[in-house]
Amino acid sequence: MTFGRPSLKTVLKTSTVAGLAAVMLSTGISGQVMSSFAAPVSVTAPQAPSFADVVSAVSPAVVSVRVQSDAQPVSDDNSNFSFNFGGRGFDQLPDDHPLKRFFKEFGGQGGPGGPGPGAGPRDRAERGGPGGPNRPHHLRPTAQGSGFFISEDGYIVTNNHVVSDGQAYTVVLNDGTELDAKLVGKDSRTDLALLKVDAPARKFTYVSFADDSKVRVGDWVVAVGNPFGLGGTVTAGIVSARGRDIGSGPYDDYIQVDAAVNRGNSGGPTFDLNGQVVGINTAIFSPSGGNVGIAFAIPASTAKDVIADLMKDGKVERGWLGVQIQPVTQDIADSLGLKEASGALVVAPQEGSPGQKAGIKQGDVVQAVNGQPIKDARDLARRVAAFAPNTKVDVDLWRDGKKQTIPVTLGNMASDEAASAEPTQPDDPAPASEQALASLGITVAPAEDGSGLSVTDVDPDSEAAARGLKNGEKILSVNNKKVESAADVGKVLEQAKKDGRTRALFQVEADGSSRFVALPINEG
Repeated sequence: MTFGRPSLKTVLKTSTVAGLAAVMLSTGISGQVMSSFAAPVSVTAPQAPSFADVVSAVSPAVVSVRVQSDAQPVSDDNSNFSFNFGGRGFDQLPDDHPLKRFFKEFGGQGGPGGPGPGAGPRDRAERGGPGGPNRPHHLRPTAQGSGFFISEDGYIVTNNHVVSDGQAYTVVLNDGTELDAKLVGKDSRTDLALLKVDAPARKFTYVSFADDSKVRVGDWVVAVGNPFGLGGTVTAGIVSARGRDIGSGPYDDYIQVDAAVNRGNSGGPTFDLNGQVVGINTAIFSPSGGNVGIAFAIPASTAKDVIADLMKDGKVERGWLGVQIQPVTQDIADSLGLKEASGALVVAPQEGSPGQKAGIKQGDVVQAVNGQPIKDARDLARRVAAFAPNTKVDVDLWRDGKKQTIPVTLGNMASDEAASAEPTQPDDPAPASEQALASLGITVAPAEDGSGLSVTDVDPDSEAAARGLKNGEKILSVNNKKVESAADVGKVLEQAKKDGRTRALFQVEADGSSRFVALPINEG
């Protein structure tokens, strides 16, 4: 039997039937076969905030501040100025040096800044040549910063360090208008100053202070200012931290922001997204001098009170307690029988101060003022300063293991502090009858002046050394008990052990001031 070759039509029919059968076998039903692709990744992101509305509203209130002062001559070589690049002076350069030729041609034959060949008597006098030694000094630009209006009649807030050495002040508005200003007052302790522009026919756009207690770490902020003379510069960032102490003064309580702040931003405002001032830019941390994202602003709450005082009479009056204080560490708290490390430890009341008159003693721990708990030494300084002089307050103390409250009438820091005597440093005592306190790792001898014990040796591996105790320092008291011999120290330590304490509080004097150091009782 002969089979013929299948036709193309037969092959196509057979293939179609086989394909449908395959689909039927795999799915159980007949259906259309389609290509399948995965959907592309798509994320619906929240819309990023725009600061344009805030900036357009507040920019007219922000100004550049230019400061002029009487710049005295700094050289006596008949030149108006000198150059100091850490190398040779221009007069030491070879005669064919291009810089020397340049200044001879454009600065005059006398060297850099000297009068030119065609200068007349008046020119020579102004440039310091003949006829000019007794000329009056002219004001020259010496500093620049930022500021902002807080009232429509022209009051401007800026930094004290911007204006402190100035004799004339000019503010530049965002539209380029330049106006003269006068200094109303300044406060070096908070680095704040107040200027005033007198322009009765003009009402200025101004901003207000925010309630910075509501500002949270992570909130958006906008800084506007005059960095490097570039007025009207806007940067944005977030609040990085609160309550920063950078060692600039007793009232440090800065807001840290990461908005770009540079030289020239000082005195400028940091705004929240409502256009209110949450802080005044005053300092940056930078190893290079430029922005690295760490800037510090004076909180609005601090500025508001200080500026109100300056606006009233050009000065700031603060309450004054008159005690030297230090923080309460956990070791000190343990040595005093306190449950937690809080409050401010009184190192010594100043002679004749309100605190001393009221009965505050060294070794007391200030725990509250008018019922408000004191967190640390800085908190006490700020709270006392917030009261007006002659205010009567109740001070809660921890003394000899018990709480007590004493009334204190605060003094005036401006006058009382200036009148207080500085402690003098006693002569170095000559050690005699040295006695070792082996359990503490120190050796002591009676002080030459009969007050306390001189430290004559410190074991470098001891806790005393780790806590900073050094040869030549003097121990005045232990657990607020005066000591004049090693035996006195031993008695106090034994009593502390009976009271269940693991540490003892040593009052140590050095360089005319004293501090408290907590040492373990059973060391060794």
